[in-house]
Amino acid sequence: MQQNKPKYHPICLQLSGLEPLIADEKSNFINVGERTNVAGSKKFLRLVKEEKFAEALDIARHQVDGGAQILDVNMDDGLIDGKTAMVKFLNLIASEPDIARIPIMIDSSKWEILEAGLQVVQGKSVVNSISLKGGEEEFIRQARLIKRYGAAVIVMAFDEVGQADTYDRRIEIAERSYRILVDEVGFPAEDIIFDLNIFPVATGMEEHRRNAIDFIEATRWVRTHLPYASVSGGVSNVSFSFRGNDTVREAMHSVFLYHAINAGMNMGIVNPTMLEVYDEIPKELLELVEDVMLDRRDDATERLLDYSDKHKSTKKEKTEDLSWRTLPLQERINYALVKGVDRFIEEDMEAARLVAKKPLEVIEINLMTGMGIVGDLFESGKMFLPQVVKSARVMKKAVAYLQPFIEAEKDATKKSNGKVLMATVKGDVHDIGKNIVAVVLGCNNYDIVDLGVMVPAEKIIQTAIEEKVDVIGLSGLITPSLDEMVYVASELDRLNLNFPLMIGGATTSKAHTAVKIAPKYKNTVIHVTDASRSVNVVSSLLNKEKSAEYCAEIKRDYDEFREKFLGRKVAKEYVTIEEAREQKFKIDWNNTEIIKPKKLGITIIENQDLNALVPFIDWTPFFQSWDLHGKFPKILEDETVGEEAKNLYNDAQKMLKKILDEKLLTAKAVFGLFPANSDEQDDISVMNEEGEELAKFRTLRQQAKRSAGKSYFAISDFIAPKSTGKTDYIGAFCVTTGFGTEELAKAYEAQNDDYSSIMVKAIADRLVEAFAEFLHKEIRTKYWGYAEDEALENNDLIAEKYQGIRPAPGYPACPDHLEKLTIWDLLKVEENIGVYLTESLAMFPTAAVSGYYFANPEAKYFGVGKIDEDQLQDYATRKGVDIDYARKWLMPNLAD
Repeated sequence: MQQNKPKYHPICLQLSGLEPLIADEKSNFINVGERTNVAGSKKFLRLVKEEKFAEALDIARHQVDGGAQILDVNMDDGLIDGKTAMVKFLNLIASEPDIARIPIMIDSSKWEILEAGLQVVQGKSVVNSISLKGGEEEFIRQARLIKRYGAAVIVMAFDEVGQADTYDRRIEIAERSYRILVDEVGFPAEDIIFDLNIFPVATGMEEHRRNAIDFIEATRWVRTHLPYASVSGGVSNVSFSFRGNDTVREAMHSVFLYHAINAGMNMGIVNPTMLEVYDEIPKELLELVEDVMLDRRDDATERLLDYSDKHKSTKKEKTEDLSWRTLPLQERINYALVKGVDRFIEEDMEAARLVAKKPLEVIEINLMTGMGIVGDLFESGKMFLPQVVKSARVMKKAVAYLQPFIEAEKDATKKSNGKVLMATVKGDVHDIGKNIVAVVLGCNNYDIVDLGVMVPAEKIIQTAIEEKVDVIGLSGLITPSLDEMVYVASELDRLNLNFPLMIGGATTSKAHTAVKIAPKYKNTVIHVTDASRSVNVVSSLLNKEKSAEYCAEIKRDYDEFREKFLGRKVAKEYVTIEEAREQKFKIDWNNTEIIKPKKLGITIIENQDLNALVPFIDWTPFFQSWDLHGKFPKILEDETVGEEAKNLYNDAQKMLKKILDEKLLTAKAVFGLFPANSDEQDDISVMNEEGEELAKFRTLRQQAKRSAGKSYFAISDFIAPKSTGKTDYIGAFCVTTGFGTEELAKAYEAQNDDYSSIMVKAIADRLVEAFAEFLHKEIRTKYWGYAEDEALENNDLIAEKYQGIRPAPGYPACPDHLEKLTIWDLLKVEENIGVYLTESLAMFPTAAVSGYYFANPEAKYFGVGKIDEDQLQDYATRKGVDIDYARKWLMPNLAD
């Protein structure tokens, strides 16, 4: 019997899933499906993050059904364990024959993920990608391993010098890579696929005119001179300048592919929905696009732009104005920094580097010239804080690009204006303000040592010594942080150190700094009110000629302020705690209707829909966190800050949409409604339905002397006393939208994008306040039900026109943070929703709100103010703590 001989194929790229894919001369263009790439599909990214791999497999199936011949799988995202996700997804694909029939492209910028994929993928796959960027030794090592795994490889046109952006550079890198792979590694030539870098055309820059034709001609060269190698690329890049005009983009993709395929490009990533049939492109548009692609006319870009303006797509997105790209190099750098545009900064850095004597000069001359303009505009009020943070993002990206070149020259002589250590003090987790100050100082050429949050005094001081910093900046939001700052100052003094000390944060003030901190430290201590003032303060502290005079002036000012402040306090009068209780706020309980909650006990919300919170957002504090002051929405029309407020608001809406669409943050809540009664000692007993005491809230009462007939308030006044014989009710709660915030912010920081990092935290803060407002409404109308018919607009909610209050420990009506411990114990907050308290009783995640619910119509917000030593002792006794311990937590409320 004659045996069947295997079918012969000429030497060519041969891949396989369950079925073979032969890329020979008879093959058509091979399309790579990229929707299983976390960078190419928001839906896929969300499903992977939520570990909904079964649904993620449906995306892969749709790609195969839609005609993808290779499936690109990429798990590179800061919030994903890429290695684990890659292995799990590839294993799941292998169990789905309708998906597994096509080859897999294992795509990652991290070698450990690539290798993990190679170890589990079935069939013959493609690795995307390796390059000479890290040098020949690493290139060879990776290529040998890929060969051992039996995979093909995509080689990027990138080497130690940079990315290939001309015809000559493309063929130079391709030939060198090919010779190393074939001659040294013994890599099969037919398993080599070159990505020759597809760049945008029609950008307005002279050097970009040949981007398409250079790729096409380089493709022709590779296919002619490097036997059996293939060429691939991401086609959508070529039309980047015309984002928003799909008609023009589709024509550009079709024209580019027509010529590139004819030149030998045999595979690539193409969105089929963004392609026009070449023969069906309108004649006028076809001519204009070909002129651009093939660089046939000097005015080709202008002509296509004119056409684009006249034939706008339904998206109505205006074509990006790139006329500034025709400016001289320094002016382009200035423009990018002032406008916060980072898209072209790397190529401008490369251009500047090539003409500089050394890479460091690009920072010292080009970048600092631009940042000088930013600083001047900020100081003169022509730029605002959000713009400066965007400028910092551009600056960081530029420096990150230059850093390898600087290190290669072993030049560590970078000059700076000084070094500043920044830290949020022990027990405190809030850092938005600190981060903004760090960015602003960084923009003005100060080196920043950021120790983050919850930093103990010992670490602050040791790091300051080791890093030889010039200034220490301390930040804090909660009341206990004030005491921690005093301790840091006293430790600096005890160790006889001389670092100037900057104080900042929401609870800090000039008064506290002058009265409590400055006397503990012989060196300069200064309170900084906001980020915009930090540069002047630091530059004055470090100015060799004027520093002594400036510090002496600060000391005189604070000494005078302290003397006047303490003088004023002597005249303050207080009634005794007994008198205050005699004249407490009294409610006529005999004629007060007490409504029993519809649902008593503890309720947990595991995953609140963030979309439901959006209508409850109060945007005014959001602008304040960015040093833009004014009430929303009027601030958007403000004559001075309106334009930047609009830009900031638009950016916030985009970030909010991303958070909502991709479910990047998780919102949780726990609340409880309980029977309760107050007593004559200003305490509130919280009970179960059987009358057993579950907890006791301790409250403080006003003592500063008031005019005759005025009442002295404590929040216990709003709960029926036990002596009335009536059962009243109280609620307690904790909400958070913070899960995911830190990870998301760090992912942006890793990309040198402080603007987005700060934006995420600011939005999380707005969402949690909205959650507190939303849940309070749900309590009033549904769970408690004492205001079932309430119909208030969001502005009415912000103005607190509803019945009842929700005061929070640490705030004016109940200033003792220690009461959070009682709430946490009563509701089992940490066990139920994972929000925990630091040693200074700050909540983490930071986007969290906790407090009480009072339903009485006469309940209102007030401030306890100052209390005397007798009430402090009484309070400490009721709580069962040492008086000095209670004093620590109530320091700002103690009468002098």
